[in-house]
Amino acid sequence: MKTSTKLIVLHPSINRQGGPHRTWLLVFVSLFMFAFTLTLITTRDAVPSAATAATSASSALPKPVFDALLHYAATANSTAARMSSAELHYIAAVLRRCAAPCNLLVFGLTHETLLWKSLNFKGRTVFIDESAYLVSKLEEQNPEIEAYDVQFTTRVSDMYDLLEYGREQLRNECRPVQNLLFSDCKLGINDLPNHIYEVGWDVILVDGPRGYFPAAPGRMSAIFTAGVLARSKRSGGEAGKTNVFVHEVDREVERVCSDEFLCRENLVESVDSLGHFVVEKMDSKSSEFCPNSSPTSRSSWIDD
Repeated sequence: MKTSTKLIVLHPSINRQGGPHRTWLLVFVSLFMFAFTLTLITTRDAVPSAATAATSASSALPKPVFDALLHYAATANSTAARMSSAELHYIAAVLRRCAAPCNLLVFGLTHETLLWKSLNFKGRTVFIDESAYLVSKLEEQNPEIEAYDVQFTTRVSDMYDLLEYGREQLRNECRPVQNLLFSDCKLGINDLPNHIYEVGWDVILVDGPRGYFPAAPGRMSAIFTAGVLARSKRSGGEAGKTNVFVHEVDREVERVCSDEFLCRENLVESVDSLGHFVVEKMDSKSSEFCPNSSPTSRSSWIDD
């Protein structure tokens, strides 16, 4: 049997049959690639990478610092009473040296309130003030702040009578080492939340309540309470010591009460109208605020 090989030849017209379809396919693919590339570029520019986002978050100012800077920028021309630059720098230096976390207790809501909160970043800062309205407003605007209002029953005009009473009760209700929560001493603040009396306060700043007219509550109770908290310290930073600052210590109430309850021998330095005392923890049986100095008489209080 004889076989033969056949050669199949495709006519050029057959190749041209798929021409239009192939052209549209190429156009579609080209458009798709262009759209995909454009989307990739714009998405990369609009959405930062995870590393970039993390870097931005870590470099952001802490909220307390941001709020403080905003506050002071907005009130730069304010005529409100405030501390001097030297006083601010002095307290800031002590807070910086305080072993973190630092426990800071502040009597009085002032122009510097947000500053103290910011400078004690990562520490605990508690504010005590006579005005329930101001405390409520502060907490509303700054939810992260811890503040309490106190109803003071004292008056500046009663200071010397209160000091006499304090000496009479020195071994009883007004002793230097005690838990004020259970005390009925007229000079002590005993209506704060229970946990406030359990904290080992490293720094106490007395810059309130009001004390510039006879009917004002004065700072007798604040200074007395600071003295008791320092001497009754259970825990905290520097070896049982508490830094106590009294602002406007050159005024009569502040000066006399500081001598009585914080003691002149504990005065470290005075900067403008700021007094800095370092008060050490005392034994629970102690019955004197200033055992190394002789008590002053009432006439001495008045004559000073």
